Amino acid sequence: MSRDFFEHKADIFDSDDNRVSNVENIANAVIKNVSLDRKMHLMDFGSGTGLLLERIAPSVRKITAIDISKSMNDQLEKKRVSLSCEIDILAIDLESTDITDKFDGIISSMTMHHVKDIGAMFVKFYSLLNDGGIIAISDLDKEDGSFHTEDTGVYHFGFDRDAIALAAKQACFREVKVVDASMMHKSQGEFAVFLLTAKK
Repeated sequence: MSRDFFEHKADIFDSDDNRVSNVENIANAVIKNVSLDRKMHLMDFGSGTGLLLERIAPSVRKITAIDISKSMNDQLEKKRVSLSCEIDILAIDLESTDITDKFDGIISSMTMHHVKDIGAMFVKFYSLLNDGGIIAISDLDKEDGSFHTEDTGVYHFGFDRDAIALAAKQACFREVKVVDASMMHKSQGEFAVFLLTAKK
C-alpha cells in the first residue's frame, strides 16, 4: 500500500459527523472494555488524523501513532499541542516495516480492512507488546462491499467476528472478546462495527 489513498481527503476527514460519531463510540468501547492508566504507552495502528487517539490520550502516558499516509500524519501533527499525552508520529507501513519499540497496548480504528494478511498482523501485534499488554481493534462487520465508494486500498469487506477472533487466538492472544462498538451510518446503508479485545 505505497500510494497515499487519503491525500485528497485528509484535510476534510474530521468534518464527517458520522465518522466522528463512529470513532467516539469506538473510543468509549475501548475505555469500557480494557484497563488503561497514565503509565501506559500505546500504539495507534492506522492513526489517521488522530480521531481515536485524541479521545484515548487523557487515559495514558504516551501514544505512538503509526500511519502510512503522509497527508493524514500532517493533519495529526497539527493537533499535537492540544493532545493530553506525549505523542510520536511514525510514517511507516507496519505490514512491511519492523520497529523495535514495545507497547503496553495497541489500539486501532477502521484500519484492519486495509491489511492484506490479518493473521500476520496479529502475530506482529503480539511481538510488539509487553507481557500482559492489550489490544483493542475495531473494524467493520462483514459487509457486501458497499461501505467503500472509492478505492482506498481495501482488502476485506469487513470481517466475520468468529474468524477475526480466531486469527487473534492463533497469534497466541488470550481472553479474546468481540463486542458491539458502533453503527456507522452512510448514505448507502448502516454498517455494524465491532471491537476485538485481547491480552498477551
